Amino acid sequence: MAIGQPKSISTCRRFFLEPSSPKQRQYEALRAYFAEGRASAEAARAFGYTTGSFQVLCHRFRREKHPAFFLAPQPGPRSQPKKSAARDLIVKMRKTNHSIYEISEILKSRGQSLSPTAVREVLKVEGFAALPRRLDEERPDGLLRPTIEAVADVRQLSLAPRQFETMCGGLFLFVPGIVALDLPRLAAAASLPGSKMIPGSHALRSMLALKLWSIERRSHVMPHVADQGLSLLAGLNAIPKRSFLSEYSSRVGHHQIVKLQAAYHKQIDSQALFPGESFNLDFHSIPYFGEHPGVECHFLAMRSRRQKCVLTFLAQELDGGAFCYSNADIRKGEESEEIFQFIAFWKRVHGKRPSHLVFDSKLTTLSNLARLDRMPITFMTLRARSPKLKKEAALIPASAWRQIELEVPTRKYRFPKVHEVPLRIEDRNFRQLFVKDLGHEEPTILLTNDRKSAKQLVTRYAKRMLIENALSDAVRFFHMNALSSAVGIKVDFDMALLVIASGLYRQLADKMRGYEDAQAKRIFRDLIDMPATVTIADSEVSVQFHRRAHLPIIIDSGVLDSTVNVPWWNGLPLRMRA
Repeated sequence: MAIGQPKSISTCRRFFLEPSSPKQRQYEALRAYFAEGRASAEAARAFGYTTGSFQVLCHRFRREKHPAFFLAPQPGPRSQPKKSAARDLIVKMRKTNHSIYEISEILKSRGQSLSPTAVREVLKVEGFAALPRRLDEERPDGLLRPTIEAVADVRQLSLAPRQFETMCGGLFLFVPGIVALDLPRLAAAASLPGSKMIPGSHALRSMLALKLWSIERRSHVMPHVADQGLSLLAGLNAIPKRSFLSEYSSRVGHHQIVKLQAAYHKQIDSQALFPGESFNLDFHSIPYFGEHPGVECHFLAMRSRRQKCVLTFLAQELDGGAFCYSNADIRKGEESEEIFQFIAFWKRVHGKRPSHLVFDSKLTTLSNLARLDRMPITFMTLRARSPKLKKEAALIPASAWRQIELEVPTRKYRFPKVHEVPLRIEDRNFRQLFVKDLGHEEPTILLTNDRKSAKQLVTRYAKRMLIENALSDAVRFFHMNALSSAVGIKVDFDMALLVIASGLYRQLADKMRGYEDAQAKRIFRDLIDMPATVTIADSEVSVQFHRRAHLPIIIDSGVLDSTVNVPWWNGLPLRMRA
């Protein structure tokens, strides 16, 4: 179209009906709705809006005092007075190699407050690049600097008389249990690596202390490196840094972890923590979000999908309530045999096989159930509700169901109905129990070789839920799902620490009135998470707990009435006071 040539009528009409700029499109859409009376959906569709966004546009238009938001903004000043006033001074100081933080402080002292971010923006506009990172000695004096904590070295441990405060005071309640474990003996039995600076027993004690204090990830230890109480508990001048903790676990192989668990069982056998009568078994998938090629995909229950996970096998003793065995060195295809690895471990350590096992259907195969029956080991497993079993349960006549009463007063569903049928697997006879009114819509199906009454079997299965609660507690409190690294062997070592830490928590809980069945999270919150004043004298180490609401429970337990000689403090006794 030539310059000065008038537009055609159709071109002018398209200017109004097909607006090209966003502001004009808003104007024409609102005009069509409010002035021409067109429907909201029709006006939105005509000008390319969704119905919802056009309703929001109308809502804003009605509430504007001066509805001119679709007009172009009025021209005005575009300068930034603070930056403009300080621009010359910022450039001058940058030419003398001042950092943005130093420039910001100098401007503040001169009454021209400007943030480091604003200073960076000015310098970027002026064409200045960022300064290279400087050494500490190259930085100006008078500025705050990061503190350099001591390197962990057992030879630098000082037991000179002094007094200090610690936020980890409750951890000293575990000292009698840690002394009884004889960690140097456990470290020697497992051939754990060590050095002159950090022997194997001290490394094990440090990592165990962090597990007892519920440190989620190895990187989270850094806020605690300056806590003298935590380092004194470990027997070091300072707690090891995160780099050591991550590297150390890489040097511990699976066979060493098995030996560590075996030595742990032999050391605490006299304390009757694991009577060994009945065990709950389960798998737990620890999610992994990296790209390590050695991590395989497994089913992750919390997300109801398959993804990269470290598969972990856990065994919990029923009466003691603590975890007694773990294994995170499991590859695909080995899951069904892991139950026999646990049986072999228990027999090797305790001289006999476990007498009773309870687990879910996916833990092992039906053929392996026949192997268990030949050993013989009593077991009970929950069968998956296949369509065939659902149909079989639906065809059971009402007269065939028998009601029983569970001797669990606190349970909501105490009167389930049971129907039993025999089942034969590989020339072995088993009992299959259909149980309904147990809190599920579908009947629960139990398979067992136990000859006890149906009432006893269903009651024992109800206690099977304890391992679900214990697993949930361990996931939350001991941070089982917080992978500290990409290598599965490190998770294996972390699970071994979980076994020892859960045992220490159970031993402490048994001494506290009302906490016999409490989970570790509650024990930590009420009894462990408290500060204390530590006094090191020539004759003893005294720990004075600060006043807390649950401190009388600790006093009544009697744990404060006796002292214990601590080997890694050169035999100095520990005395705890309230």
